Amino acid sequence: MKPGDRRSFSNEIHSVLEAFANRIVPKDAWPSATEGGVLGYLERHAAEDPAAWTDLIEPGLRKLDATALNLHGRSFKELPEAEADAMLREVELERVRNWPVSPKRFFDTLLSLVVEGYYGSPDAGGNLEGKSWDMIGFRPGPVSGDLPPAAEADLPLRPFDRLRDHYDAVVIGAGAGGSVAAAVMAEAGMQVLVVERGSWLRYGQVGRDHLRNHRLSKYGHNTGPDSSGHPRTILPAGEDERITLPFEGDYHNNAMTAGGGTRVYGAQAWRFHPEDFRMATRYGVPDGSSLQDWPIRYEELEPYYERAEWEVGVSGDGSAHPGGGRRQRPYPMPPLPRASEAERLAQGAAKLGWAVGPVPLLINSVERDGRPACGRCGQCVGFACPTNSKNGGHNTMLLRAVATGNCDLICDTLADRIVTEGGRHATGVSLVQDTGGSIRRRQVRAGHVVVAAGAIESARLLLHSKSDSEPDGIGNRNGLVGRNLQGHVYSGAYGLFDDPVQDGLGPGVSIATLRFAHDNEAGIIGGGLLANEFTRLPLIHWYRALAPDAARWGIGGKDEMRSSYLRTSQIQGPIQEIPTPESRVRLSKTVTDRFGMPVAMLSGSVHPESLRASSLLAEQAERWLWASGAKRVWRTKPGNGLSAGQHQAGTLRMGDDPSTSVTDPSGRIHGYDNLWVSDGSVHVTNGGVNPVLTIMALAFRTADNLANRRN
Repeated sequence: MKPGDRRSFSNEIHSVLEAFANRIVPKDAWPSATEGGVLGYLERHAAEDPAAWTDLIEPGLRKLDATALNLHGRSFKELPEAEADAMLREVELERVRNWPVSPKRFFDTLLSLVVEGYYGSPDAGGNLEGKSWDMIGFRPGPVSGDLPPAAEADLPLRPFDRLRDHYDAVVIGAGAGGSVAAAVMAEAGMQVLVVERGSWLRYGQVGRDHLRNHRLSKYGHNTGPDSSGHPRTILPAGEDERITLPFEGDYHNNAMTAGGGTRVYGAQAWRFHPEDFRMATRYGVPDGSSLQDWPIRYEELEPYYERAEWEVGVSGDGSAHPGGGRRQRPYPMPPLPRASEAERLAQGAAKLGWAVGPVPLLINSVERDGRPACGRCGQCVGFACPTNSKNGGHNTMLLRAVATGNCDLICDTLADRIVTEGGRHATGVSLVQDTGGSIRRRQVRAGHVVVAAGAIESARLLLHSKSDSEPDGIGNRNGLVGRNLQGHVYSGAYGLFDDPVQDGLGPGVSIATLRFAHDNEAGIIGGGLLANEFTRLPLIHWYRALAPDAARWGIGGKDEMRSSYLRTSQIQGPIQEIPTPESRVRLSKTVTDRFGMPVAMLSGSVHPESLRASSLLAEQAERWLWASGAKRVWRTKPGNGLSAGQHQAGTLRMGDDPSTSVTDPSGRIHGYDNLWVSDGSVHVTNGGVNPVLTIMALAFRTADNLANRRN
């Protein structure tokens, strides 16, 4: 839509809406809101959410205009700028009376919408020609912006009606763990079926909307599942169960597509610290927690860490973070170049005497396997890679599996239940698919079943797969399936500098310290990682990174975005979360999905020790920023609700004792001879770093054990 165009708004509404928008983002040397295409974005939003406009926004606009006429004898659009701004401040602060709607809610809602239209994605209907991005210094694409996207290899899909009746192994989930397991087994000569709930999406099919992605999913996301037919529920303490949709925070959604979260992740590839495997022995068991040691040690997993690094592809400096465990080989690729922000932070760390180094990443720093080095775009996390340089299940291990000729991949298909005999042997998997509104079902027999659907959906599947032998679900004789759900509590700080510290080069994250992983001076349990954050989308900056008292609209708000975007640094990281048995997955008794399967019901909260650890890391992030020359610093604060987002883990934890664990140390369900788990569900604790490399390493180990048993 061109500036000034309108389709559905009445003349009355259009007039006051245009005036409101132009006071939120006034004209100066850069375009105003309407010149920037905001009205086009608002048209789209009105069409997508008509109730919000009918019930809240339009009544508020009419009242705003009527108030202007009553107080000043002229319409809102005709008011001088100072008088219009004064009126809006009164509305924002709720110093007005007799409004038909909440004035504060009206103002905040429309403020957000105008800002979204101005600083959001041009494809969404606003931000004409990306002018606001030019204004603040955001560069979305690769450095060599004239290069076409790198070629993507096809993942041939098996139609539902052409599946074999029997496979040596069925893998449920095509993410980090499932893709590795599939490749190992297919290369060992096994006939493998990979079942993926999501779709196979090529680069152009993964959306680039800055409000619909796995970094900021205000209205949706870009990888599935669909909002319709795939709910979950939340059971807050002392409250009633309520429904949550896939793009809402309480859903704790991982990307659901071929490749899983690796399709859009930030790709930090850390090994767990050796002490992460013996947390209970090292620290004791805090009251109210279910903290345990792993049944394996770092030394047992180290060869598989190395294998994951070399076979999937990690760039980094193996000598950069001493004390994190023995290494036999360097990384296969050197680290990505430091961003300018990292240079500034390195100087600050030197003043503090802290050891820092580059962040290992599952991203090509040089050409590898026919795919180029990272193009250093400004929107890495939450989006597919425009140069296909990010190494995930979709472009590494799944390709290897399919290339053997021994692996079939089917997408848009749900594993409804695992079929078992006597609570000791899995015989196959029941599958269901919705094709154009027609639901089809079939059963596939399997010599082995590997569950790799993520900690929430894997637990849900086992709980739903009831039988006479296991009336409470597979592996749930001791009531442990679904318990100990954990993710990562994040904390940190922002710092505002006098001069630019950002150069806009992605992925952004390039310097970190593991100083506070263990042996920290505050006596907390475990600890975690601190690193500079990824490049920020402009809307994420507006929503999350502006100083608490910064102007958010008017000329002052525009100046804040313009002056702070490249001058703001963020340091944060995950902490070693302390698991609790009451953070868990159960089956809802009242809500089902589109196939009639009970949805996952989530409940629980963060243990106080996790919050104590996050407070320490936030304090140390502040110190680092001050030492690096920030002129102003403020912390981020985590909530105490359930933490089980993109790093979800723990619901099918491994152990030697069936009374305290669900799987054995090899990832096999206790009591079963052929039922395995190959995702973060088996993690006893989730480390103080991103867990994807551990998921991959364990998948290599589990699949090796499975393939060797077959032989």
